[in-house]
Parts: sequence; C-alpha cells; structure tokens
Amino acid sequence: MPTQIGVWRLDGPAPKRLPPGHLPTEAELETFLEHDPSLLGQRLLVIGRQVKTPYNKWIDLLAMDSDANLHVLELKRDRTPREVTAQILDYGSWVSTLDPGTIVEIANEHLARNRPAMEFEPAFNELFGFSPPDELNTEKITMTIVATSLDDSSERIVNYLREFGLAINAVFFSYLEDEDRRYLARSWLAPDSPSATTSSTPRASKKAEWNGRDWFVTFGESDHRDWEDARTHGFVSAGGGEWYSRTLRSLPVGARIFVHIPKYGYVGVGETIGEARSFAEAEVLSNGSWKRLSQHPLNAPYEHEDPGLESGIDMAEYVVPVRWETTVSKSEAYWVKGMFANQNSAGKLRQAFTLDRLIDHFELQDE
Repeated sequence: MPTQIGVWRLDGPAPKRLPPGHLPTEAELETFLEHDPSLLGQRLLVIGRQVKTPYNKWIDLLAMDSDANLHVLELKRDRTPREVTAQILDYGSWVSTLDPGTIVEIANEHLARNRPAMEFEPAFNELFGFSPPDELNTEKITMTIVATSLDDSSERIVNYLREFGLAINAVFFSYLEDEDRRYLARSWLAPDSPSATTSSTPRASKKAEWNGRDWFVTFGESDHRDWEDARTHGFVSAGGGEWYSRTLRSLPVGARIFVHIPKYGYVGVGETIGEARSFAEAEVLSNGSWKRLSQHPLNAPYEHEDPGLESGIDMAEYVVPVRWETTVSKSEAYWVKGMFANQNSAGKLRQAFTLDRLIDHFELQDE
C-alpha cells in the first residue's frame, strides 16, 4: 500500500486537517503532468501526449529523462486492474521498438504545438543543460501508472511484475482543498521512486567509438539557405543564432561530412576544405580559385534579421567550403528507418548502422 498523506493547517489553536477533494477529470491531472512532469519527483521532458500507436491505442504521456531513457505515463482512468496493467505493458513493448528518428519525430510534432514552439534538441538542452546523447535509449523503458487510487488487485500485479525486474510503478496523487486554494500530494506504491533531486551535471552516456574522420551535417533548408546552391558552389551552412551555427563552426578542415536534410534524408558526401566564415566573408573554390560566395548567383539570401531580443546575438549565416565527392537532389535523398539524425548543425558520426549504409549507398571506397 502507498504511504497515506495527510495535510494539516496550523494557523489556529488546533491543527485543521485539509479535506480531500476530487479532480474534475483525470485529463486535468494529465495536463498538470504535461506542463510540469517534475511532479513525479524527477526532471522529465515530455515528448508526446496522446501518442497514437499502430494498434489504434493512445499513450497518455511519453517523456524522456536526462539519460535519454523513455518513460511511459499512463493514467488509470476507469479501467479494470487487468486493463491498466496490460495497457501500459503493451505501450512499453511498442515504445521499445522505436528507432531514434521516430522518437525525434514524435517529440518535434509534440513540441511544435507548445508556446513557444521548439524542436527536440534545443528543448532537451534547455531543460537538462546539455545536448542529448548520440544514441537515444529504447532498451530501458520506465512505465508509470498514474492514479488517484488503485485497487488491491492492481497493486499486487504491479508488485509481481517488479519482482521480475520490470521498471514499473504506480504513483498516486491526492487532491486537497483549503478554501480557495488547491493542493496536490504525491505518494508511490513502491519505495524506490525517483529522487526529487536531479543533478544538473551531465551524466556519462554510452557512445560508440568514433573513427576520427566522419561527421554529419544537418542542412536545414529554408528561406535562408538552399541545397542546390550548396551542391553547385561547394559549401554547407547554418546560422540564425549561436545555437544553430556553433557546431558547424567546430568542423575541422579535412573532415568527411555526410549531409542530411531533415524530413528527406542524406543527400551528399564531401570533404571540408576551409574553416567556417560568416556569409559576408565566406569564400568557395570555383574553377581552381577562391571566390566570395556572395558574388555567385544564389537562390537564397543567407542573411537573418536580428530579432533585437538581446544585444550581441550573432545571427550570421556561417559557411564551410566543401569539395563534393557526390551529391543528389533532395528528391533523391537516401533514408532508411533507424538511420542517425540530429538537430545539431554538425557533429561526429558514430553510428555504424548509418555509416555502413551511407558508404554502400554512395559507393565510397573505404579501407
């Protein structure tokens, strides 16, 4: 049984216990958790609400912790003990099959509806203070039943499953009223609930070995940049804010880059032949000589308006010159489910699954 929680007000001659109330709907509790999942005692990034599965079922909330482990949160509503436990196990089994690209797509779709809208990578960075690991974890799924109460049968089922090592628990919320104030109190079925204190220090994440050569570049096509320009004149670019240009500016000369266009796939491979410079100063190699990129006919302006939100923001578009080995149009982009994709503009490409397929697809001669 969970710990029973009582709350008393001490502003008179005798303690006054606050009477229990009733949430208007469990949907309201779902909304509370979406807006502040730390109510569960752990910092979590909610990446989906009412996530549809292929079986015409809907996961109430899908979240991620700082180690990129996924959390399935399911409200009991009015289901029977067997229904609620079977449902969350079904959801957990489906979530464990998701590839990183699908997880990011789910997150981006959900986060795009927030105000202000944000994509997965900056949202993760903003909450936890560091970028997500190269590999999102689908092996460790934490399943939590959220309820205002749970019958004895459900408690026995959850405890039985935990004996077999399943990461499943139930959390209970009591709703209390004190005149015009409302309160939520939380208790857990099992004692090893998440700690309410979460370190802000980046935790070590498992990373595949890097070959010291290969990088990915995310080329975000927009009104500001055009892939056909990049193919024709030999460059990649990113900008519109320090977060967007920072990783691109870290690309070393001589790196082999694989270029990915979000929602399309991989469109080219080449070697960087110069350091990143702002568009106004950028040069590309043209017929054996260096020439300012701005002097070439271009489809996009490669300039960004300063929003004026803060002085000193570097909004410039940064350009890295590239000697292409092969490129294709975005309509011919190559993509296989499970391949690596990332919201950073550039980074080390470690994932063997992606690298092996790109080398084969682009017919590269690797040692």
